[in-house]
Amino acid sequence: MQSFELGFIERQPITQNLLRTIRLIGEYKGKQELFKQQSPQVLETLQQAAIIQSTESSNRIEGVEAPLQRIKALVEQKTTPKNRSEQEIAGYRDVLNTIHASGVNIPFNTGIVLQLHRDLYQFLPGVGGRWKLSDNNITETRPDGTTVVRFDTVPAFLTSSMMMQLHESFNVLWQADEVEPLLLIPTYVLDFLCIHPFRDGNGRMARLLTLLLLYQAGYEVGGYISLEKIVERTKESYYDTLYQSSIGWHETQHTLLPWWEYFLGVVLSAYREFEQRVGLLTVSRGAKREIVFDVVARLPNQFQYTDVERACPGVSRPTINRALAELRDSGKIRCIKSGRDAIWEKT
Repeated sequence: MQSFELGFIERQPITQNLLRTIRLIGEYKGKQELFKQQSPQVLETLQQAAIIQSTESSNRIEGVEAPLQRIKALVEQKTTPKNRSEQEIAGYRDVLNTIHASGVNIPFNTGIVLQLHRDLYQFLPGVGGRWKLSDNNITETRPDGTTVVRFDTVPAFLTSSMMMQLHESFNVLWQADEVEPLLLIPTYVLDFLCIHPFRDGNGRMARLLTLLLLYQAGYEVGGYISLEKIVERTKESYYDTLYQSSIGWHETQHTLLPWWEYFLGVVLSAYREFEQRVGLLTVSRGAKREIVFDVVARLPNQFQYTDVERACPGVSRPTINRALAELRDSGKIRCIKSGRDAIWEKT
């Protein structure tokens, strides 16, 4: 099974940067329980924001979009989906909630992958829960309008057997505990995407399975910080490293290093943000206001109100407005265009 051919992972080069990243993630994992012992309100705020951001970002990467207020209402189950995009968003919400609630106890086999895909498309008829029935190569549309094949995925007629082999090989190494889980997880994700087992939803499933496997390895950061949001911010690197590591995959002549380094960089970034957010929310009396201050500090010199709102999904509009007014009154920002599409500038 390509990346899981006997001895292939063990033969991959390990750089000093990769070792350092694994060590740092291990240190953050050691602090994880301390972070979790902070005020329950802190974690609740982080969880609420992470679910909204993950649902929004993972779908938007695939071109599935909806207004932020509709996404919030769907995630909080205050409304029902009105169109295909909202049906896909609601399905992602449900699978995400399943993984957050019981990810550690979910057996990792092909039946579960099919079940989660079925749930992802539960609001759409006849789409989810079965392997692809026709080939679906990964293509790229160039500026001149021509389409080229970037990667030949596994043919439809081989998909079921290849997925069975992938899971059998992965679980042997996982249970033997002889290979670093932080390397096994991205290796599985790469092979999953190279197989491309579903007609639609492969990218979203890969990100959901990433979260599931990290939970099972004891890395719970994805429950509090949106990994999907970080992937969206670094989308070019996400696709570039996947492409680099997929070259020669069919012949088992590929290299895992570019994808490993990117993947672990995302996990490390999430842990750093987790620590920063827990500290910010714990020491501050006006925690949600401080979140807005922190977001504004990270935004470009000129930003829109919607940029702030999108980055603070767990913060109400009145709180955002008060925080922006405080920054304005202190001379740190100024409003250069008012109204619903307000534009602000740092001074």
